[in-house]
Amino acid sequence: MKYYFLITGILCILYYLMLVWHSQKLRSTFAVFWLFVGGAHLVIGCAPLPVYVYTFLTAVCGVCWLCLITVEIKIFSGMYSGCDQRADCIIILGAQVKGKKITDSLKRRLDKAILYLRKFPDTKVIVSGGQGKGEDITEADAMADYLIRFGIDEKKIIREDRSVSTRENLRFSRQFTDPEQGITGIVTNGFHMYRACLIAKQEGYRNIYKIPASSNPVFQLNYLMREFFAVIHAWLKMK
Repeated sequence: MKYYFLITGILCILYYLMLVWHSQKLRSTFAVFWLFVGGAHLVIGCAPLPVYVYTFLTAVCGVCWLCLITVEIKIFSGMYSGCDQRADCIIILGAQVKGKKITDSLKRRLDKAILYLRKFPDTKVIVSGGQGKGEDITEADAMADYLIRFGIDEKKIIREDRSVSTRENLRFSRQFTDPEQGITGIVTNGFHMYRACLIAKQEGYRNIYKIPASSNPVFQLNYLMREFFAVIHAWLKMK
């Protein structure tokens, strides 16, 4: 069991260093988690602990892995959509904007939406996102500007510029669509889609069509782990 902790610890720290190298930041989104977990595993692996302690830790790790796999299966289920379907409207969920610059995750959502809107040009699009820390404009305005620049008719774009969370994205967008009778497409990154649809159902959307976008492959594992905790939180709020 010592080898499990040592190997896992080394892999976690190596992944953290990869994230730092790729993002050029010591504290990019959720990356410190890997440093903390890796360090904890190395300490446990190097410590001269009694056999019964390692037996207990083995059981704990087994339960943790079981929970992780169960939740990740749910997350992966949201990453895939069926055949292309015409929606009455699509909602592009906001993501961080740096100043006025579209970040990678948001760009991928927008590019996916553009492909969809070119195939179904009569579908209206709601860009949903307010203005947060470090953002010079609202996410909705940044998204709308990007869509217009790539040929989407401005008249088909509706800006929802108050929301600061996924729940608010969907709650505040209700006024612009028919969540109970209409077909609503949700555009977000694949790792985020399961939770977005879960929240959408809680907010009264009855006919949801998933339009999942890709994610940065280097950060994919990081996003999936962060989403694990977010999904657990969403489940707990359902009770």
